[in-house]
Amino acid sequence: MIPFARFNEKSIPWLFGLLTGLAYGLMLFQTGFYWDDWPFAWAAHFVGPESFIGSFMRVRPFLGPIFWFTTSLLPETPLAWQAFALVMRFALTLAAWWALRQIWPVHPWQTLLAALAFLVYPGYSQHWVAFTHINQELIPLWFYLLSLGMTGLALHSPRQMRRRTALGLLLLTLGVFPTEYFLSLEPLRFLFILSIFGRQEQGWKSTLRRSLQAWLPYLAVWGFNALWLFLYYRSGIYANYDVVLGETDGPVVTGLLAASLDAIWKAGLYAWALLPILAAQTFSAPSTWLALGAAGVSLGLLWLFLRQLSLSQPFSASPAWAWQAIFIGLTGLALGRLPSWAAGLPLTLQSSFDRFTVSMLLAASLLMAGLLTFLFRHERAWRFASALVIAAGVGQQVYNANVFRRDWERQRSLYWQLAWRVPALAPGTVLLTDEVEIDYETDYSLTAPLNWMYAPHFSGARLPYLVLGVAERPNRLPALEPGHPFEFAYRPVRFYGNTSQAVLFLAPPGACLRILDPAFDSDATFGKNSPLLSQLLPLSNPSQILTDSPSAALPRQVFGPEPPPSWCYYYAKAELARQRSDWPQAARLGDEASARGFQPAAPVEYLPFIEAYLLTSQPEKAQALSQIALQTASMRNAVCAVWFRAAQTQPLPRQLLNELGCPGPASSNQD
Repeated sequence: MIPFARFNEKSIPWLFGLLTGLAYGLMLFQTGFYWDDWPFAWAAHFVGPESFIGSFMRVRPFLGPIFWFTTSLLPETPLAWQAFALVMRFALTLAAWWALRQIWPVHPWQTLLAALAFLVYPGYSQHWVAFTHINQELIPLWFYLLSLGMTGLALHSPRQMRRRTALGLLLLTLGVFPTEYFLSLEPLRFLFILSIFGRQEQGWKSTLRRSLQAWLPYLAVWGFNALWLFLYYRSGIYANYDVVLGETDGPVVTGLLAASLDAIWKAGLYAWALLPILAAQTFSAPSTWLALGAAGVSLGLLWLFLRQLSLSQPFSASPAWAWQAIFIGLTGLALGRLPSWAAGLPLTLQSSFDRFTVSMLLAASLLMAGLLTFLFRHERAWRFASALVIAAGVGQQVYNANVFRRDWERQRSLYWQLAWRVPALAPGTVLLTDEVEIDYETDYSLTAPLNWMYAPHFSGARLPYLVLGVAERPNRLPALEPGHPFEFAYRPVRFYGNTSQAVLFLAPPGACLRILDPAFDSDATFGKNSPLLSQLLPLSNPSQILTDSPSAALPRQVFGPEPPPSWCYYYAKAELARQRSDWPQAARLGDEASARGFQPAAPVEYLPFIEAYLLTSQPEKAQALSQIALQTASMRNAVCAVWFRAAQTQPLPRQLLNELGCPGPASSNQD
């Protein structure tokens, strides 16, 4: 038997790179832009990287230069930013590993485990919102980790302490001033310093005094940042999250304690059990098996690597280190939750709100490494348990990747359906809906691709188009009636519109995009009970759609290739034909869709084809589709309305109306 190769410390970055690819890179080409990625990418492309400097002045003024730097280097394409996210994840892990080694140089096994846990931490699912989170959090976090490592390096090298402390202070400044995510973490540095001096056995008073002296310069920078934020928040310039400490129910201390315990449970413990819990819920799904397969491959690789790894220090499950790591981890989880809690924001795993765990990444990793070191004292058991936990993290991230893959597929489908249905839009059009029913997009997000599609040569400061979810932003429209002008700030530009220049749309999950037209739609065709849609429907003005213009051209590098025709393609084209009153074309599209075996997911999508068949003297086809649609009881009013409308211009046998359960009056009929 050929013995396996031995691995040493130089092999560890290769392990990091391999696990980065397994956890985050399997769907590199199938993920895209999400959430605020879209407005950031749009601004970089159409307004220029320099626009971020001004647009962040009222939000996070020191964040603008980071956006300016990265967007000056990278193109505004999903692939470029998803690839950069892999590089950033690898660089963050190297920084965390290096920092922990400077703090605990005699515990290389434990610091390696903490770094591996940091790499695959399953409570943070937002890796694929790359454009946003790389700039807003991950780059500052990278600086912050390097500042922690530089502190440890300075304390272990007295001759170069001043120079390295100065560099650590600079890195701390770069880590905390751009974003408030890491504002509350600085006490962890004191605990790290205390751990370093505590190993020198000089008595607790001397250790405490020296630790405070070493921490003092960093404390000064931290205090200056806190003072800056306090003054900035109160200046009237700031326009982002509000601190709501005084608005919480009950005493602040009680609320903070509850939030801390919730963070320890969710981010510190429960997050590591997500894969088996989610896999049990979706066990038969191919994506679940892919995640479990990735976990299995990772388990084998990690077990082999850890068995064959030789480090500068022999393995030792130090209880003292374990208790330090557990204490620092618990403290860091509570501290990391503080900024988002102070802003009144929830911590919910497997949602966009788990982005707040980015400030708990290091603490959660240390807690898990400490727990495993405390529970598994024997080397073989420690290695296997460590490999199992890290492999579960890899599998969970693959599971998360598939969530974003599906979201990107739905996004792309939505954009192409819009292009098929709406060739062009009159400038100043606002697309209204009650709510945006996509997981990782909002109306704010969708405004950017809408303008990318229909204003490909945009320049200036007046945004041509806007998407508005009225339920999500109830005060943005001056009134739910025509003739009211309004404006909307969209950094770094503004939209100026009028409620008379609106088009109402629906994008229900699993169904096709629909443009709602008062001439054809009513409560019966919404497919859901929505009083708000009933109020908005009279505002919908389809004449804003320029039906005779060439179709919108979607750049492939941003939106991907045009998908092959599906049911939604034929439905969108039939809706466009109906708006043009081109009933023969709509009927031909129905015939072609039927010949190709396509069927709708929602029976309401039969309506334009029913009407087209009725108005092209093909009542038998209309009747057949109507009977299928009427298998859904709630469709009766909608189907009958189509028949009654067609009967106004096309003689229809009353017998057919009676057979469908539509005995209402018709202006002309045949007995």
